[in-house]
Amino acid sequence: MAKKRKNDGELPESSSCKKQKKMKGKANFIISAAAAIFFPLFSFIINNNCSLKLRKKTPPSIDQLEVRNSAMVQFPEQILVNILTRLPVQSLVRFKCVSKFWITLISDPYFTKKHLNRARNDQDSQKLLIYQWGPKVSNFSLYCCPLSPVQQVKDVQKLKLDCPSTLKPNKILIHCCYNGLAILEICDKDGVKYLLWNPSIRESIVLPPLGCPGDGRSRFGLGYDSSSDEYKIIHMHQNREGPYCPNEILALKDGCSWRSIDEHPRAIRCWFHASDSLPFIHAAFHWIQVSRNYFVVISFDISNGVYGEIPFSDEILILKAGPDTVGLSVLEGMLCVYSNLFFTANATFVVWVLKEYGVKESWMALIVVKDTPYVYAAPRHRFADGEVLCWCLNRETRRHAFRMVSRSFRSWPRWVTRGHTSWMVSRPFKSWPRCDTIQGGHAFTESLISPKSLTYS
Repeated sequence: MAKKRKNDGELPESSSCKKQKKMKGKANFIISAAAAIFFPLFSFIINNNCSLKLRKKTPPSIDQLEVRNSAMVQFPEQILVNILTRLPVQSLVRFKCVSKFWITLISDPYFTKKHLNRARNDQDSQKLLIYQWGPKVSNFSLYCCPLSPVQQVKDVQKLKLDCPSTLKPNKILIHCCYNGLAILEICDKDGVKYLLWNPSIRESIVLPPLGCPGDGRSRFGLGYDSSSDEYKIIHMHQNREGPYCPNEILALKDGCSWRSIDEHPRAIRCWFHASDSLPFIHAAFHWIQVSRNYFVVISFDISNGVYGEIPFSDEILILKAGPDTVGLSVLEGMLCVYSNLFFTANATFVVWVLKEYGVKESWMALIVVKDTPYVYAAPRHRFADGEVLCWCLNRETRRHAFRMVSRSFRSWPRWVTRGHTSWMVSRPFKSWPRCDTIQGGHAFTESLISPKSLTYS
């Protein structure tokens, strides 16, 4: 029997036709959404003169990315590396679970170095590693705080890290950070241990026992020796009083024991009190040492073990400096010296940077803060807008705090010219509002470097 026609002879739509139209609409929407998502990726590949090749499914190799069904999108390895190195460490750690190919690629030394080079210029990859003493529970905790203004965290407990030690530590010190790695001193009921730790991937190794134990006045430095492709750790003693302790260095590829190094030929004593680490820059460790009745910066080349000297400017030399008033650090890839003259009743905080490495005339004043309420301040990080993050100790409350220091007028020049005083203003560091009895920290760049991959043992 023929169906009756309605409305100009058109047949009424069946339920199956309606479903087909609805499914077709959904399909068009999915296609449009997929195009919006993948168009930037294809644009990136086209702009880099790359091509896509479709093949039948084959076993994964170093230059192939496996995709479901019978088709495969094959990226040249370099293109895949360029894409993945732009991602944060936490995402890449999760991506290791995708396949054996991905874990092999992301763990490759070439990939980790390339990712680190990009991360150094990425504001979101800059972090502040903090150790904190809890007065109520009498123990130490570790936190990783973002230095990017777009990554503000209101709940500081979300920044807390698990301690790499299996036992509950009663003391934690962060000695230094470099390339995403940190040297920790952890004290528990079994004694003192020194660890090399990557807080971003939560991996650590225990370092060999020191040849001469630290006494609170010794300092550590961590650096990379490009000539031998290995990381090295230096441990320096002040030797101002008590039994003599030789300085020592550890090559992580050897991984067995510390090796003593010769003293500087004209050294009288080292002064470390104002510096909590030995800055590593231009393939050398640095510290302040007394020689010929004035202060100089001593450098120790990590490759050949040769000492050098970097003279201070006349402006720095006229200061009445002492072991608690002058320290060294690194800001924006430049060696810097900072002065805290609270012992001379001149509460002024000054930071100079060495704009051209090794040139005496290139010391330039970056920060000058007068009448500061802090008895001690040390620069930790410089932001893109010129503000400097400092670790400070309050004169009256004896409490530690992280403060932001900047010029009160934005129209002032970026560099403070020699001989001129610049009034500065400071404000709390919003990402870490705490002000507690004992705390400290170091800025670092997140990396994928595995401490376990740096040793042969």
